[in-house]
Amino acid sequence: MLAISLLFILPFKVFADELPGQDNTLTGTVTDKDTQGPLPGATIYLPDLKIGAVADAQGNYTVKHLPQGRFLVEVRYIGHAAITEQIVIKGNTSRNFILSASVTEQNEVVVTGVNVATQLRQNPTPISIVRKDFLDRTVSSNLVDAIAQLPGVSQVSTGPAISKPFIRGLGYNRVVVVNDEVRQEGQQWGDEHGLEVDDYNVNKIEILKGPASLMYGSDALAGVVNIISDMPVPMGTIRGGIDANYQSNNGLFGYHANIAGNQNGFSWKLYGTRKMAHDYKNKYDDYVLNSKFRNTNYGAGIGLNKSWGYSRLSFSSYSLEPGLVEGERDENGKFIKPVNDNGNVEEVAANSDDFKSYHPLFPKQRIDHQKLVWDNSFYFANGSRVAVNLGYQVNKRREYENVLAPDDVALYFKLKTFNYGFKYFLADMDGWQTTVGINGMQQQNSNHGSEFLIPSYNLFDAGVFALTRKTFGKLTVAGGLRFDYRQLKSDALYLDGNEKPVPSPVTGGITRFGAFERDFSNVSGSVGLSYAASDKLTLKLNVARGFRAPNIAELSANGVHEGTIRYEYGNNNLKAEVSTQVDAGVELATEHITLGVNAFYNNINNYIYSRKLLGADGQDSIPVAENEDGYAAFQYQQGRAYLYGGEITIDIHPHPIHWLHFENSLSWVEARLANGNDSTKYLPTIPPLRWLSELRGDFRKNGKGVRNIYAKVQLDKFFDQKNVFSAYNTETVTGGYALLNAGVGAEFVNKNNRTLFALHVAANNITDEAYQNHLNRLKYAGENVVTGRTGVYGMGRNFSVKVSIPLEFK
Repeated sequence: MLAISLLFILPFKVFADELPGQDNTLTGTVTDKDTQGPLPGATIYLPDLKIGAVADAQGNYTVKHLPQGRFLVEVRYIGHAAITEQIVIKGNTSRNFILSASVTEQNEVVVTGVNVATQLRQNPTPISIVRKDFLDRTVSSNLVDAIAQLPGVSQVSTGPAISKPFIRGLGYNRVVVVNDEVRQEGQQWGDEHGLEVDDYNVNKIEILKGPASLMYGSDALAGVVNIISDMPVPMGTIRGGIDANYQSNNGLFGYHANIAGNQNGFSWKLYGTRKMAHDYKNKYDDYVLNSKFRNTNYGAGIGLNKSWGYSRLSFSSYSLEPGLVEGERDENGKFIKPVNDNGNVEEVAANSDDFKSYHPLFPKQRIDHQKLVWDNSFYFANGSRVAVNLGYQVNKRREYENVLAPDDVALYFKLKTFNYGFKYFLADMDGWQTTVGINGMQQQNSNHGSEFLIPSYNLFDAGVFALTRKTFGKLTVAGGLRFDYRQLKSDALYLDGNEKPVPSPVTGGITRFGAFERDFSNVSGSVGLSYAASDKLTLKLNVARGFRAPNIAELSANGVHEGTIRYEYGNNNLKAEVSTQVDAGVELATEHITLGVNAFYNNINNYIYSRKLLGADGQDSIPVAENEDGYAAFQYQQGRAYLYGGEITIDIHPHPIHWLHFENSLSWVEARLANGNDSTKYLPTIPPLRWLSELRGDFRKNGKGVRNIYAKVQLDKFFDQKNVFSAYNTETVTGGYALLNAGVGAEFVNKNNRTLFALHVAANNITDEAYQNHLNRLKYAGENVVTGRTGVYGMGRNFSVKVSIPLEFK
């Protein structure tokens, strides 16, 4: 323990004081092109150094304690086109920036899937970017619910608290979620397992669509969701904020507070979040029993930026207690709940107090996730640098389902993960930017409950990679190779006649899981081109190969998981998935129109999917053991699959009314199994065609005491999904629907033009449409015998009010 503590403290002690003559600075001014006046509050940020500054009242800025070298600098100000520029830092460097007014985001910078911070238009792979202002304007109950509005992104959900990201029809372990340089590991294989990330503690999200295994290894077959929350405040400032949100449909209350400082390169941060909701309602089901949840998060971080680079240590704790919706009803169509009736379990109709309570009923989950991340970057005089990222996270996932013994844990997984990464960034060689590295994880998952879905196991994962890129005038070329190795060792589990774990087989007992060991390895690669045909037109092409090793549930599941509403069997003979994907894109940005067209074709060998099993009588196979509710059995199998489709986005902002935006996006995925028949030719869990249309007015310059007013109305149209995996009643057709949403907001300022608070008022599903999302697991809940409707419907009309109060101290 002492050795680990010294390892964390070493950079702070060794490099705490600068050596004479080593310090480098970047200074200058930020002004408006039209007025030639200063732009106070403009942000200057160096993404690779995680350091920045804010322009003062005269537009002046200073960034101290910089390493020597060439770095990408990003300058941003509301209502203006961002500037991104490569600047050579050596000694006292001066650079002035002149920003032009703009109604659209331009010159975005990305760090996902690339070796150094890069302009978005120079990156061959399709990436969507979300910033905090987008999250503030969006009505959502969790983080994935918010980003699911982006083209090509959807969600599998099991109630308002539990959502998983899908990218172009692929999800679960095919999407890697990264939070502050470390893979998020928390049982991603489960339908009812969401992300353990605080949605209030987010600065920026980058969503990469397509195989990204070069940087992230196995599991990034569909893409990467990179959540960036650890962005130090500018030097010489202490900043924070208080956020509050109320939503009417499920009585959601959300509170968040944070405070952070940065003095002479030493930075720190503290935050805390509390969120809770009772059951949501819709016009078909009324209140949906046990869709409530409670969420508590907190975290802290410290860091140091000096001319040698930076070192940052952060800790986060996430705790969620969601109810699990079963959807069972009585003969009158009323939701029922289990109660303790003198030592016996009785099913009774739920009452209004049950629906309005903020404490989940049985069955329910308790998820606790703690994470410690140490992120370092050290620079050398020759222009090269080394990045070292270490992370340790513990995920405890417990399910409670016995009303007679409320403290007894049914399923209980304890997952410990050690993440490591080492990257060496070579010095610039004739414009080539090259990085080599190794990363991976050591993982241990153990069972501690009385029920068992997957066995305990140990996993070791390692990958070596090399990435390079260069810009030749208008053409940028990027690519690389990676080799991955993964070993998974599963433990045996024996049960006695009372279904209690025993160390070895016994007479009358059963072998629930047999011990096994599997090794997986593969070579991945990609090559891409981005061509700036003009200042307005960019053409992109990328070809990538990725792979995904089967997860523990796919290999060995044997049991019921309450949230999935099914009994799952694994398949120990599964092979690794191998994907080859081609992406092509066209981006056009003119004074009146911003247009993006992206198309893809993805061929996946050994695609893993789950299908329903049939018994000897041709009906559903219903296992008896640990299956009191009579769930049908599903098993994992493989086949060759191919997916194709794309996204089209267009933003019309006509001259001279640049404040008006008419944004439209169309997302489409077609996914098929090779050699499938009529009922098996389509892949399961594929989102339908979706059209999202928004008419918005952005008013940057407003009256006294208010600024940045916006108003929007939105139509979110989901079309019928008839292309389903209908064999064995695995999946059913879902009808289309349209949701009408609207919102308004503004910032309120004092006489010095300083923001006092921001207010956002919105309404979702204004017409109170009754709908079922094709990827919502509650669609397959039980039948209401009174109405004949199967499953549970989505949230009805919902009003939301958000208030954000910024804090700043000298």
